[in-house]
Amino acid sequence: MLTALEEGVKGGVWFSLIDKVWSHENLRASFRKVKANKGAPGIDHQTVGMFESDLHANLCRLSDQIRESRYHPQAVRRTYIDKPGSKEKRPLGIPTVCDRVAQGALRQVLEPIFEKDFAEHSYGFRPNRGCKDALRQVESLLKEGYTQVVDADLKSYFDTISHKRLLGRIQSKVADSRVVGLLGSYLTQGIMEEMKYWTPEEGTPQGAVISPLLSNIYLDPLDHMMKERGFHMIRYADDFVVLCKSKEEAERALKAIREWVEENELTLHPVKTKIVDAYHEGFDFLGYHFEKGTRWPRKKSLKKFKDTIRRKTRRSNGYDMKCIIYRVNLTLKGWFEYFKHSNHRTFNSLDAWIRMRLRSILRKRRKLRGRGRGKDHHRWPNAYFADRGLYSLLTAYEKVCQPARR
Repeated sequence: MLTALEEGVKGGVWFSLIDKVWSHENLRASFRKVKANKGAPGIDHQTVGMFESDLHANLCRLSDQIRESRYHPQAVRRTYIDKPGSKEKRPLGIPTVCDRVAQGALRQVLEPIFEKDFAEHSYGFRPNRGCKDALRQVESLLKEGYTQVVDADLKSYFDTISHKRLLGRIQSKVADSRVVGLLGSYLTQGIMEEMKYWTPEEGTPQGAVISPLLSNIYLDPLDHMMKERGFHMIRYADDFVVLCKSKEEAERALKAIREWVEENELTLHPVKTKIVDAYHEGFDFLGYHFEKGTRWPRKKSLKKFKDTIRRKTRRSNGYDMKCIIYRVNLTLKGWFEYFKHSNHRTFNSLDAWIRMRLRSILRKRRKLRGRGRGKDHHRWPNAYFADRGLYSLLTAYEKVCQPARR
């Protein structure tokens, strides 16, 4: 298969793939990824640990079922999770462990076939690519003067993908009817929500192992259309921007996007989709806000971060200060690694806010009311927290900047 990927297959269409899906090596590799993700059990209540306790037998059974066309995915357990920085809830489907293994095996067969022709400016859910690559490209274009930005938002994208169109795009490269049928069974996989059961007629199940690949396949024609027309688009899954040098160019880009979206049975959000001046108005992308030639965490990113710190620094918690700081540091280090390219003022103010939270805990333990301020800065100076190992965002930022300055 690797040789065929390099040299190409006759007509660009793959006719025999199902045997690669059911192979024991592929299923075992898929299970390793499922185990690493540590997901919750599906409607059958089987955990990853339970599946692994008899791994060989479970993989053999799954392999036989796929090979003999006896495999049918079970219903997905639907739950709802908080949207970062919002009161809204996002639907999340949780397939059974067995179904996650089968989906992963299918994805591992299909991904290299489609990955080969995906557009360069697509960064989401792709091997050796990520958010930081997309952000670097945005930064580069802004410096080159592409400051008129089409900030696009697809409304309920994953829930509105047309099954017919998606399968058509898959069949343009995959002619194995059993593989296409297996994909179709995942798209129409039943959903169990509390005591209700229903079958979706459109969309890909959020939370499914194979959904990110399917979402990229569906938007791939848009990627290539924008490239052919000379527009600079950067896309991460359903989140994308188009950077232009003039408002007229941005209007042409938005018009082309609107036409494509309507033809493909999707919807642009009427309020969130707009053309903005990157210098004067700014725009949000992948957690950052870009404006005036710099960037910082967008409001929703800051709210999510502060909510996490608040949970770890409640005044009534029973941990000693070193333990509290250790738990806070876990969040600070991960958060800084992603947002370290922000404006320096971001880190100075956040450091002060975090120390205020910690001083408030110490005040309460002295039977004092209110937040840590005023004389508390003398009772517990910044050095008090530094001596106990508190991670400083500003210090970390300055260390990152020093090599660049040299």
